[in-house]
Amino acid sequence: MSTNSETNKAMDAFKIKGDWKTQSSKLKTKFTQLTDSDLKMESGKDEELLKRLQNKLSKSREEMISIITKNQTEID
Repeated sequence: MSTNSETNKAMDAFKIKGDWKTQSSKLKTKFTQLTDSDLKMESGKDEELLKRLQNKLSKSREEMISIITKNQTEID
């Protein structure tokens, strides 16, 4: 049984995995409104990137994580 605090920790722990350059190119093709600036990845700033993409695409945190995770598995 998981508690809300465990769920929140899991949500807070989101990290981009794999080759971001390849992933971002694929996302840019899929979502043409994204710019290089939107997709800029800085070390340790995964949450900022996630929030930027959420805002730009009008997606919830969960939707954006799902999109990124699916994108990662399609590339692997």
